[in-house]
Amino acid sequence: MEEVRRRDREGTRQRILDAARQLFAELGYEHVTMRLIAAEADANIALINRYFGSKRELFAEVLAMQGRFPGVLEGPREELPRRLAEYVADRLGSDLGSPVMTALSRSSASPEIHDIIKDRVNSAIMEPLVVLLPGEDARLRAVIATALIAGASTLHRLYGPEALGSPAREAVVARLTRVFEVCLEG
Repeated sequence: MEEVRRRDREGTRQRILDAARQLFAELGYEHVTMRLIAAEADANIALINRYFGSKRELFAEVLAMQGRFPGVLEGPREELPRRLAEYVADRLGSDLGSPVMTALSRSSASPEIHDIIKDRVNSAIMEPLVVLLPGEDARLRAVIATALIAGASTLHRLYGPEALGSPAREAVVARLTRVFEVCLEG
């Protein structure tokens, strides 16, 4: 019986996280209510509060779900510009985009969670890039690369996959690779 209850609790918690991620990406932090999340997750508001404490803490957990910049930062340093270019090209050409980047972009104006967003961008993208880049101005180069990545999310949100027109993915990746090479070189 305890095992069934634990699985049900984990399933409910996951439904809440999934509903919150979707709603934060669609509407942004300020327009999402606990009632809306509860309705979407088919869960009681009291459970959301018990599992996460507050909407702010739930938002932080949604951001943490993705982990570090997924797979892009691992691998040989000399291939980093291409991996970043592939990531951005895939986001720009996707029908969906990244739910976490979309939630960040749509929610960035909310002062209540500004520090959460800043910490997330720092820990997931910017600081790992600083560590990977040699030279005194590594932070500057990491900030510029992060701006390109975040800007791609904003562009995708505004225009969708039509922003690129119809060039082949490889042509987009090749051009973005050159941009990241210049951006990251020491």
